[in-house]
Amino acid sequence: MYQRVKAYVEKYHMLQENDHVIIGVSGGADSVCLLFMLKEFKNEMPLELTVVHIHHGIRGDSADADERYVKALCRQLGVRYLAFHENVEQYAKEQGLTLEEAGRNIRRQIFEKVCKEKNGTKIALAHHQNDNAETLLWNLSRGCGLRGLGGISPAEGDTVRYIRPLLCVQRCEIEAFLQEKGISYCTDETNLEDHYTRNRIRNHVIPYLEQEVNPQAVMHMSETMEQMRAVWAFMEQEVQKCRERYVEKRPCGSAEDLYEERENVPELLIKEELFRDVDKTVRSFLIHALLCELAGRRKDIEQVHVRLIEDLARLQTGRKISLPYKMTAEKCYDGILLDRSDLKTGEKEDAGNEPGVHMRMFEQTAETGAFPKKTYTKWFDYDIIKSTVKIRHKESGDYITIDRNGGTQSLKKYFINAKIPREDRDKIWLAADGSHILWIIGYRQNQAYQITDKTKRILEIEFNGGEEDGRDS
Repeated sequence: MYQRVKAYVEKYHMLQENDHVIIGVSGGADSVCLLFMLKEFKNEMPLELTVVHIHHGIRGDSADADERYVKALCRQLGVRYLAFHENVEQYAKEQGLTLEEAGRNIRRQIFEKVCKEKNGTKIALAHHQNDNAETLLWNLSRGCGLRGLGGISPAEGDTVRYIRPLLCVQRCEIEAFLQEKGISYCTDETNLEDHYTRNRIRNHVIPYLEQEVNPQAVMHMSETMEQMRAVWAFMEQEVQKCRERYVEKRPCGSAEDLYEERENVPELLIKEELFRDVDKTVRSFLIHALLCELAGRRKDIEQVHVRLIEDLARLQTGRKISLPYKMTAEKCYDGILLDRSDLKTGEKEDAGNEPGVHMRMFEQTAETGAFPKKTYTKWFDYDIIKSTVKIRHKESGDYITIDRNGGTQSLKKYFINAKIPREDRDKIWLAADGSHILWIIGYRQNQAYQITDKTKRILEIEFNGGEEDGRDS
């Protein structure tokens, strides 16, 4: 197996002589195997190795035992060892994240901190083919673009370069290698539980595919992801060419004062020609990339937002829509102007005050499944919506359609009739189409926007993972 990993490392130029590699080692089979592989590399070329172990403060005695094991193993191998203790549960609560998301964020922050302080050149992680297959299935199930079909990359990053030498092998091969060498490792009992979606994919979906469809399912998915990464790399080149030709950065405010300079407020102008001259697929990727750049993140930037901008391009000058993370898009004489208001005002984003909302738009077909039964996930007829959907609290003039005959009720009257305490009304989140409330989140959905057999496009809104309630704490 070592020779396969070595060839894979060389193929993606993961290691060079005199690299200082920061290795994430949890004590599990994957990371222990990675450590032994890199130790073997060190025998063939000059490398410096530093192990980083992170105690998440979750698994009690089991996590303490993992830490002791990794420390002893590093002492045995003569490798520098650094341990960090973090309260992942508290961080997740403060940031409004799941435990999985919080753990990933903390690990990345620590790896990069150590890399900087110790003059590291690479950060090595122990992802393997099964991890990649899980990622692909998860991405497909949640909805993803071309990039998501590429799964986890073997190597990525510019100033800090992450490498994953084990992406060419499967979990069973890793365990067989350790058994053959007589190397022990720790088992994280939470990986056997089904609380997390990824665990359910790992414990049930992939085994079923291997047993009932094809024993080589994981390997074939890995090969397909490698092809998709190549396709994505080509697409990125095409998007960059279009960006250079059709996008300008402007220190401007709005369509009315388009040429009034404003210090340090970059706005992105998408030239009108983009919507006329460029292939739709390339255009879609470019708009998505621009939104992610302006937002400063990829999460919650969906194809529905790209579609809204493309629809805006066909409207008259002066029309404006709101987008996630306080972004706006305005139709001006030259095209579409993308802006972010909080960058102008210096307003700081408060992640704790806004819900995690996931929106996606898709076509209704004969294969479209049943309506979601989750209390905090709803479907709406997209083509009926007149404005940009906003997630906000109540405003004067809000109303909701309460029956299929078109009868309406003011939001205030609805709250009174539903016996919702006055002190709670300002805390309830709403999905709003202007003053028309699509959804009183956690309570009632608007009858006017219901899906019918005539619906062509569906807007799905998922609030805080579809599990949490619709009010501020």
